[in-house]
Amino acid sequence: MTQTIHPTAIIGSGAQIGNNVRIGAYSIVGAQVTLGDNVNIHSHVVLEGITTIGAGTEIFPFASIGSRTQDKKYEGEPAMLVIGENNVIREHVTMNPGTRGGGMKTIVGDNGLFMVASHVAHDCRVGNNVIMANNATLGGHVHVGDFAVIGGLSGVHQFVRIGAYAMVGGMSGVESDVIPFGRVKGERAFLAGLNLIGLERQGFTKDDIKTLQRAFNRMFDENGTFEQRIETVASEFSGMQLVMDVVKFAREKTRFPLCQPQRKAERKAA
Repeated sequence: MTQTIHPTAIIGSGAQIGNNVRIGAYSIVGAQVTLGDNVNIHSHVVLEGITTIGAGTEIFPFASIGSRTQDKKYEGEPAMLVIGENNVIREHVTMNPGTRGGGMKTIVGDNGLFMVASHVAHDCRVGNNVIMANNATLGGHVHVGDFAVIGGLSGVHQFVRIGAYAMVGGMSGVESDVIPFGRVKGERAFLAGLNLIGLERQGFTKDDIKTLQRAFNRMFDENGTFEQRIETVASEFSGMQLVMDVVKFAREKTRFPLCQPQRKAERKAA
């Protein structure tokens, strides 16, 4: 087993460290931390709690990973933080473990990019290939789907869901659920359309994007109730899995409604 551990690093006696792990100067690895193979910990990183970090993940200086949650209801229960493989966690990022009220576990998927000073709070579920830009923050219990992008200086309210392939614009305050493939922006975020550029970059076909656009227009056209429009879309696009993913997300009952487009009157006022 090959490891490169700087002599100034502090490693807890129970820490489990995989093969070919690098730990830089003055970093601290707690006794209940597990590091997978090929993890690269730069200098001045603090890893605490019952924390697992998957193979190939790289963590930059001054990140604080697995420290006690900021939830005031936390009472010291042995909650966990599980981070997947091949993530890039940049300087000053913070990620907290779960709590009894949220299933005792915070989960971060694979291949994510967490830019400077982004924050993943207790009991979050973050999917694969997620990007959080500088100073983007997730409140507790937030769910983020695969390939979602959270723009810089944005904040996502606790318990909100961000659908797969969604885009949250920079400096947005997100207080409602964001549909898969959606794009939201604004100080109090509103649904501004589909994440068309993101869909193109991820290799969705023009036909798929056009179909999603037609379904989006029907779902948010302001005629009838929203529930009626969902059922209409479900009927008309039943053979299109991407649209049905949006319908399924919309039908799931949570604490918050879906983020909606600005109404016509609001657009005129703006």
